[in-house]
Amino acid sequence: MDRMIYVAMSGAKQAMEQQASVANNMANVSTPGFRAQLNNFRAVPVVGDEAATRAFVVASTPGADLHTGPITETGRPMDVAVRGDGWLTVQTADGNEAYTRVGSLQVGADGQLMTMDRLPVVGDSGPMAVPPGASVMISTDGLVSAIGSGDPVTNVAQVGRLKLVNPAVADLQRGDDGLFRMKAGATAPDADPAVTLQTGAVEGSNVNPISAMVEMIANGRSFEMQMKAVKTADEDAQRANSLLSLTN
Repeated sequence: MDRMIYVAMSGAKQAMEQQASVANNMANVSTPGFRAQLNNFRAVPVVGDEAATRAFVVASTPGADLHTGPITETGRPMDVAVRGDGWLTVQTADGNEAYTRVGSLQVGADGQLMTMDRLPVVGDSGPMAVPPGASVMISTDGLVSAIGSGDPVTNVAQVGRLKLVNPAVADLQRGDDGLFRMKAGATAPDADPAVTLQTGAVEGSNVNPISAMVEMIANGRSFEMQMKAVKTADEDAQRANSLLSLTN
């Protein structure tokens, strides 16, 4: 059978996989702090004794779009947006550090400071907790303070400082959960005092819905083209069989 069928089938399969990635981006167009997944195709020549006239296609995900999303003022004291480059540090279920731009913070029932995904926010000395019922204030340099209900302003207590980091982009990799982690072998970054916050605001998704829609249409047409090639190869094979049967 002509390798054209296998080549077209591989193209259709990769177009479907890339469509799934673009659809995920589109689904998170309103998710705070979301970073769009980048997609690309690359050609892989078919190795064999024949002439190099065939090439498979492979979908690759070279990384994520790290451009800053739009920042929206909320007025909520526990909403923070990282200005420019930088990340908030959170603790994952396995106890390791991960990095996010999601700045809608909240206080759990046990007083622990968490993200909207209920991941503990890490400070300079580990996860942070505030006294139950206290009002929380966050400064632009990440300093977290708390004051009890009815207490005078002079009783403000410093809880700690958010661990704001700015590792090299080349050392980061995006996980399926949307969090970023250091690549294998890379050292966890220390807090960077140059990273600052905008309080009372959240950063939105950096997904461009128009671009995502165009990508979805292009992937759909690519899939249709590959399936047409499969059909053409099948029709050619049937005609060849008919001609061979006439010679017998």
